[in-house]
Amino acid sequence: MAVTGNGNRDASGPGPLAGVRVVELAGIGPGPFAAMLLADLGADVVRVDRPGGGGLAVDPAYDITNRGKRSVLVDLKSADGPARVLDLVERADVLVEGFRPGVAERLGVGPAECHARNPKLVYGRMTGWGQGGPLAETAGHDIAYIAVTGALGMIGKAGEPPAVPANLVGDYAGGSLYLVIGVLAALHLARATGSGQVVDAAIVDGTAHLTAMIHGMMAAGGWQDRRGANLLDGGCPFYGTYETSDGQYMAVGALEQQFYDTFTELLGIGDRAPARKDVARWGELREAVAARFRTRTREEWTAVFEGTDACVAPVLSLREAPDHPHLAARGTFTEYAGIVQPAPAPRFSATPTRVTSEPALPGADTESVAADWNVPALLPKEA
Repeated sequence: MAVTGNGNRDASGPGPLAGVRVVELAGIGPGPFAAMLLADLGADVVRVDRPGGGGLAVDPAYDITNRGKRSVLVDLKSADGPARVLDLVERADVLVEGFRPGVAERLGVGPAECHARNPKLVYGRMTGWGQGGPLAETAGHDIAYIAVTGALGMIGKAGEPPAVPANLVGDYAGGSLYLVIGVLAALHLARATGSGQVVDAAIVDGTAHLTAMIHGMMAAGGWQDRRGANLLDGGCPFYGTYETSDGQYMAVGALEQQFYDTFTELLGIGDRAPARKDVARWGELREAVAARFRTRTREEWTAVFEGTDACVAPVLSLREAPDHPHLAARGTFTEYAGIVQPAPAPRFSATPTRVTSEPALPGADTESVAADWNVPALLPKEA
């Protein structure tokens, strides 16, 4: 493991965004993850939690998406709630919110109110359906958003229901990462021109954007619009997963000829593997590959392919991944305050990043934020 933290909280962490101030209006899913990424990169992220708020159905001390942040409690439905948030906004560079369209406006903290106080503010909006369109005000979750974009329909075996990829494809890839890209681009412009803007990050837009290459392949006749029939969706026998003798799995990605040759040789079928380009014989090839993998354990096959260009790797569980030799050597995972978690990514040569604090507990940082941001209205009124 890499760094082990001591629980001390920094107002602004190391990294290229040190000095950038972010207000996050508390929500769930892609909004908190995007704000965590900004905090990982060094931004001073203040999460505005509501009294008795929501969040994950776990102890907030384990909600890693709130690491590196500070939290204050503000009831936006109270008489002075919006004014307290706007006081923060006046001193911020970025605001992130994940309400349904129109909710922030009704609460008095929409773009108009925020930009009236701070014209340079980048106002990041994270939703599933976007700020406009027939479904904009409809409830939804990751699975629905990736369903209508065609992404979910691509995932899984032929003849079986689509496989659900947790909430990684929609919430985080199509949502959080696109929000962060948009926020950083708008922040760059705001610093150059003095004018902020609204970033409308919709999970449906981002997820659709992720399928760009596939649409090109389909237009060129190189992709069939069905599951399990293509080069990268498990339809190809040398790009997929195979069960080992101990009920574990190995992942194979031997697409190029030279990698395929190494793969079949080490697997032990080099002298009898059907032609890789003969799609009509892919079923025969898959059976041959599967039969060989079933003869040894995952550990044994890992030893066979380790360090080669066969493009084969063991399929590890979440608990196993941090101990993989390569990931351990790179410090891909870290342990902070007793929680094993992914380390910040990507990496920077001049402004390295690190986890700076445990997850922010609701309202725990009111005094420090009030002092650092010069917003005394955050403090409880004396009786």
